[in-house]
Amino acid sequence: MALSERVVGILLAGGRSSRMGGGDKCLGLLGGKPILAHIIERLTPQVSDIIINANGETSRFARFGLLVVPDSVAGFAGPLAGIHAGLEWIKANRPGSRYGVTVATDTPFLPLDLVQRFLAEQAQRPSLVVARSAEGTHPVVGLWPVALAGDIERSLQQGMRKVGGWTEQHGAVEVSFPPVEIGGRSIDPFFNINRPEDLAEAETLVTVHAP
Repeated sequence: MALSERVVGILLAGGRSSRMGGGDKCLGLLGGKPILAHIIERLTPQVSDIIINANGETSRFARFGLLVVPDSVAGFAGPLAGIHAGLEWIKANRPGSRYGVTVATDTPFLPLDLVQRFLAEQAQRPSLVVARSAEGTHPVVGLWPVALAGDIERSLQQGMRKVGGWTEQHGAVEVSFPPVEIGGRSIDPFFNINRPEDLAEAETLVTVHAP
């Protein structure tokens, strides 16, 4: 896909997965391969680079051949700290890129036109852009100007942790994405795997949708 911008993908893999029994839920298998692999496949054609934001031992992600960037803010500060770390990495290592697109790593059916639609909206209304679907707003799925890194860092230092609260305060523009049809079912494109029953449902969807 030809894009007007070199956008860097930031995979937010720092969740604690308490409802999945702990560990990295994105490494759980879906259709015989890690959930994270499904997301990488869908995002790769849309971006110029992909990095993983995660803390702790990086070797657990070695199979994907992607750089792992930890939080630069001390303590487990959540996805907002991951977004900050990703934007800081872009600023230092990809100075020609003005944006990073963040994706939660429990959303295996994310739209194939995610970045294209974000950029189209951003061109009309220059702003932070986040995803919306029938299920509501998905603030961790967004197109973030690298210039916001300093503002995010200041907010983290002041105790801000909720991505949704931050995007709301900063007037994020929402882009609505329609459901996707899989196996005769209408599925939210940001269907996320939080619980074992979500994984079981996703497994059924992948099996039905398999060629």
